[in-house]
Formats: sequence, structure tokens, C-alpha cells
Amino acid sequence: MRRYTSLLLTAFVLVVAVALGSLFLSGHADQTRRHAIRVYTTMPAEQAGLLAAEYENESHIRVEFVPFSPAELSERLRTAKTNPDAAMVLADSAVLRQAAKEGAFVPYETEQTDQVADELKDPEGAWVGVWYDPVVFCVNSDYLRTLPRIPQTWPELANYPNVRLGMTDFLAADAASNLYFSLLAAYGEPEAFRLLAAMQPKVVQYVKYLSTPVRMAGMGEVDISLAVQSETLRYLNNGYPLKIIYPADGTAYMLTGIGLLRDDQKPVYDFAAWLLSDRAQQALQEAGVYFVPTDPETLAYKMLAGKNLTLFERLPAYTGEQRRELLDRWLKEIRFR
Repeated sequence: MRRYTSLLLTAFVLVVAVALGSLFLSGHADQTRRHAIRVYTTMPAEQAGLLAAEYENESHIRVEFVPFSPAELSERLRTAKTNPDAAMVLADSAVLRQAAKEGAFVPYETEQTDQVADELKDPEGAWVGVWYDPVVFCVNSDYLRTLPRIPQTWPELANYPNVRLGMTDFLAADAASNLYFSLLAAYGEPEAFRLLAAMQPKVVQYVKYLSTPVRMAGMGEVDISLAVQSETLRYLNNGYPLKIIYPADGTAYMLTGIGLLRDDQKPVYDFAAWLLSDRAQQALQEAGVYFVPTDPETLAYKMLAGKNLTLFERLPAYTGEQRRELLDRWLKEIRFR
């Protein structure tokens, strides 16, 4: 009888423990849901997902990213300005600038954002850049050893003899078209078109993806590629024989930043600070994604060889029609001439 009573007591204790555990887990899940941060983004889903997973692991706060194309996000911010169902935007700076003009954001200024260079944030504090991805000369290491001199500027590269170039089609990716418009703005249309015309016969292939020119340089299919640094570093870390040259006269870059749609949620401010921190960079780098952080006080920034590279000045605000006309001109006068 005593043994039977002991078994009943043990079973009762186990049932109570399971019930209490379920209540705790349910309460924890409810708390996580209550504090979930909803973020509109133009980032690739894979990158957004790894940031969300890492932040929830650290803070126990769930981040729900809602993906949009840049055009879709601009329209969403325009139509939902008075009652947004998200608290933050993590997007390309072109989207942020347009939304800031339309009054979509509440100011976000802290000691941390004060460290960010003026050209990488809104002058009124409407948004701030968190990282950027510059265009570099991605050079095959074996080819580099054969050069009597190394091209250091865009004119030197354009006029360099007997070089095979790889690049992404300007119409295929935002980072590629951004390079095109940046060259036009930096050099003026006549000189920029002369540079592009000089490059044209040396381009082995205009490709669709940003990673392809890097792979081509690593495989020796081209000598130098115009490539984003993030893809170049990814291939370098995978053992490809590549070297990075930072254009001395400046280069284009894709800037990603944050804007706050609400100022009444402390978890949103905490997540914004996290995105500017080393912890966000570590999460990206562990997945093979290498951006340049905008906060010069981060360890990730201090360890980058190209942290002091020269960036082109901010692009003019080309309209959609102007962008289409300029791209059509490149097609007609250079690529398919």
C-alpha cells in the first residue's frame, strides 16, 4: 500500500511539473509575441532571417521581417504613413531618402548614430545607415603579379591595355545600376560615357548576378571584375585567388539603413542599436555576408582593410524616368553600338 501511495505521489508531482512547465512556456511565448518587432525590409529573405534568429536568441524578442521590393516598399510607406503596422524600416538608402521627404519617419538620434559619418545618414535624423557595400576592383592574383603597374582609378582601369573585364549588367541588379549612375554623377555624363566606351570592348561578358564576376575572376576567366566587396570577400574566404583594389578616386556603394515609424516602443530602439553593433555584423559574417559597418567604433569596422576607402558623393535624386532614359542611352550608345 505504501509503495502504491508513493507511485501516486510521484505521478501527481510529474503531472504538476508538466502543467507548470507548459504554463511557463506558454507565458514566455505570449511575452515574445507581445514584444515582437515588425520590420519592413528590402533585404534578401535569407539575410533578414538570420538577423531575426540571432536577435531573438540574444534578447528573446521576436523580429518579424516583412519583405518588399524597393518600389513596393516606397508605395507601402506612402499609403500607410498615418497608421503603419510596422515599427521600423530596414532598407536601401534610396527608399529611406524618399520616405523621409514624405515624412514617414520619427527622428532617431543617439550617441551611437552620432558616430556615423554625415554622408551616411539623414541630416535631420530621419534615418541612419547601418552598413554599406562598396564596389571594388576584384583582381585575379596570378594576373596581378604580371602587371608592371596596378590600375588605381577608374580612368586607369578603362584605358588599361589587354585587360579582360567582368561585370554585372547595369540592368540586372540595383548595385550594378547604382555604379552606373554614380559614375555619371562623379565624372559628368560626357567623361563617364568615354570611360564606359573604353571599357566596352574589354568586357568578356555582362552577367546577371553580382557573384558571377567574382567567380569569373577567381577562375581566371577574366582578369579584373567590377564587383561588390561583400561577394569578393565571400569568395576570398573560400580560398579563391583574388585581391581587392579600392579605387583611389572614389567608388559607388549600396547603403542600407534604418528608419523608425514609431517612437513608443523601447524594444525597437534596442533592436536599432543592435543593428549598428558588432553583434549584428558577427551574425552576418558567420553566414558569409561581409558589409562595412557605418559605426567606426565597432571592431568589425576597425578590422576591415578598406575601411578608409573613398566613396563617391551622394547620388542626385534621379527620377524613374531619368534613370530609364540614361540606361537606354547606355544600351544604344555603348553596349549594342
